[in-house]
Amino acid sequence: MNNINDNKKELSPKQREELLRALQARFEKNTNRHKDLEWAKVQARLEANSGKLRSLNEMERTGGEPDVVDYNKKTGEYIFCDCSAESPKGRRSVCYDHEALESRKEHKPENSAIGMATEMGIELLTEEQYRELQKLGKFDTKTSSWVKTPSDIRKLDGALFADRRYGHVFVYHNGAESYYVARGFRGELRV
Repeated sequence: MNNINDNKKELSPKQREELLRALQARFEKNTNRHKDLEWAKVQARLEANSGKLRSLNEMERTGGEPDVVDYNKKTGEYIFCDCSAESPKGRRSVCYDHEALESRKEHKPENSAIGMATEMGIELLTEEQYRELQKLGKFDTKTSSWVKTPSDIRKLDGALFADRRYGHVFVYHNGAESYYVARGFRGELRV
């Protein structure tokens, strides 16, 4: 896997074109996620905020399949979220945050969810955002995703993750230093 820091430079024109093509195809295929929104307006917003394209490219590159899931009328922002059926493959086997990563004495994962999200320029979903995403489809039926953990839980070395099983969305807790091959994280980006 490429180091995320290697990808902080601007996208090439070819990369921009490929990314915009992929985003448009996904947008048009999944209109239930963004009723009454037009791709031309989304694309114009993306082109006016080219720095956000790098973050979207990272979401795409790591298997997140980002798509528009909401629009904020007050700010004019389109909200992209990872919409891959399962937790993004390129972001699994990570503990919750840097503190948890440093606390591991052996068998450390390569990175943490918070660390990767920060490098990518995205935010982990909150529990509420995760539940909203689940209203748009069935996500994480075989995997799970870390979600932003309240500070009172994190201070006690815990962290939250969520998934969908038995037709319901469940939120659980685990030690923040734990990591599993089937647990990653989903992110959000506002453009």
